Amino acid sequence: MKINWDYIKLSTLAILVVFLFAFSSNRNSNRNLKGKEVFFVEDDNHFITLDMVNKLLIQNNEKVTSIGKETLDLNAMERRLNNNPMISKAEVYVTIDGILGAKVKQRKPIARVNATTPFYIDEDGKEMPLSKEHTARVPLISGIAIKDYSHLKELLLKIKADSFMKNHVVGIQIENKEELIIHLRVYNFKILFGKAENIDRKFRNFKAFYQKTVKDSTISNYSWVNLKLESQVVGTKK
Repeated sequence: MKINWDYIKLSTLAILVVFLFAFSSNRNSNRNLKGKEVFFVEDDNHFITLDMVNKLLIQNNEKVTSIGKETLDLNAMERRLNNNPMISKAEVYVTIDGILGAKVKQRKPIARVNATTPFYIDEDGKEMPLSKEHTARVPLISGIAIKDYSHLKELLLKIKADSFMKNHVVGIQIENKEELIIHLRVYNFKILFGKAENIDRKFRNFKAFYQKTVKDSTISNYSWVNLKLESQVVGTKK
């Protein structure tokens, strides 16, 4: 029986071509990213959207799967995210199976400043721009314009951490020599708080005054409540 070597050669060549094509396709697919994932850490209120984060990550690339692993610059991606004024910290990574990921921690506002161009104050006492995506429910600071709000940081953080004060305080007015007047959500009287010091004591004194005057139904009779004195609360009636 005569062996058809030409047929065998053609068959072998065809098999080799198919194998090389499959191998090449597999290598190319392994060189590119397979997808992306973004996690927002410790916050449900998004001052920056998922779409905005994605655009900062992949920029001009329409699809993440078009990005080759060898062209990735994770440090540059992190810098772009961390330079966004709504982001406190971002980490960018690639998983073993080719997923581009980012963990994003947003800045957290603790007050809003009523200025010509309004802005937030974040947990570090620094200015933070407003967001079109979400409005934070935080106390409004008004009065004398100052350049540094860091001296209010402790007071604002304590208001945020105290459920009673957080529910009642809606505004803080800055007077001369950093004297503060606090405005409440429900009642019309104003609180003479003084400087942002002895905060815990002043909170305790106000809560005691509040409980007593609510109990005897006299709380609406006051126009001013002075917390500046160490041992007592002085209320001025209307």
